[in-house]
Amino acid sequence: MAITVGRRSVLALLAGVAVRAAGRAGAQAPGGVDAQEVPSRYTMTAFRADSDSTLAVYESADGTWFTPVAERAYMPAVGVVRDPSVLWHTDGWYYLTYTSAADATSIGMARSRNRIDWTALPPVPMLVPGRLEGTWAPEWYSGADGRVGIVVSLTWGYGFTPHLLTARGPALSVWSPPIPLLGIGPCGPGSLGYIDAELVRFGGRVYAFVKNEDTKLVELAVAGHPLGPYRFVAKGDWAGWGGPLEGPSVVVLPGGGHRIYLDAYTEGRYLYSDSYDGFRTWSAPAELPGLSGVVRHGTVLAEFGSAATSDGSE
Repeated sequence: MAITVGRRSVLALLAGVAVRAAGRAGAQAPGGVDAQEVPSRYTMTAFRADSDSTLAVYESADGTWFTPVAERAYMPAVGVVRDPSVLWHTDGWYYLTYTSAADATSIGMARSRNRIDWTALPPVPMLVPGRLEGTWAPEWYSGADGRVGIVVSLTWGYGFTPHLLTARGPALSVWSPPIPLLGIGPCGPGSLGYIDAELVRFGGRVYAFVKNEDTKLVELAVAGHPLGPYRFVAKGDWAGWGGPLEGPSVVVLPGGGHRIYLDAYTEGRYLYSDSYDGFRTWSAPAELPGLSGVVRHGTVLAEFGSAATSDGSE
């Protein structure tokens, strides 16, 4: 039987998930952005373009030139490993979450000490009412105090709506029911809604980079809290990235700006674009060297300090 929880209870659970940009030791999940710290390494996890059941892992010193860590790092026993997102947690493990099937009612999980050898973990079920018909594109979200959440897009067969679930404890083994992000969802009858939500803490607010499934463009919404309510501040081809695009992933750059990675999936190209003015304007999209046509829909993790050497790699 599905477990339900009131919105006020979930707000209490999320009370420790700060929405301001603040640094902490080690690495940070997508969503933890701090222009005061300089990343010592970037790790990308993606699924291979020639096999959506195979995880590929890459690393980079500058966020542009990526080299393989393990091009066939993990294959789940059942299903696929699409849309993988990676977190380096305070327990010293890398955690992976991913889309396990088009009609899944849970998200896949795995973990690794070294980004090469991965062990499957029990899937996390979506404890929601009704007949769920799809659970797509989970993305880690990290609060400044270390609390961890996952943003995932759910469908009951009539468009996608991003939801947030949070870990009940540091072990990442028990999770709250997913709660919809207010203001982001199907826009009316026939709308396909929004998927691939990437939440980024910056300047005391939470920014949501999301794919509009109707236009296939990445749009931008903002809120004062991870659960919303969100207000769209940039729609259509506002940044000049074009489309179709999916899988937005945002990291901090050494110079204090931000970089977004985008999968131009119909063209077989992987792109990146930079902003140095708080997401208002972006550089012309450029192709990520060596990865176009090789990987699909990944997440790039900015790592800081001890995390970049915790697995024994320098």
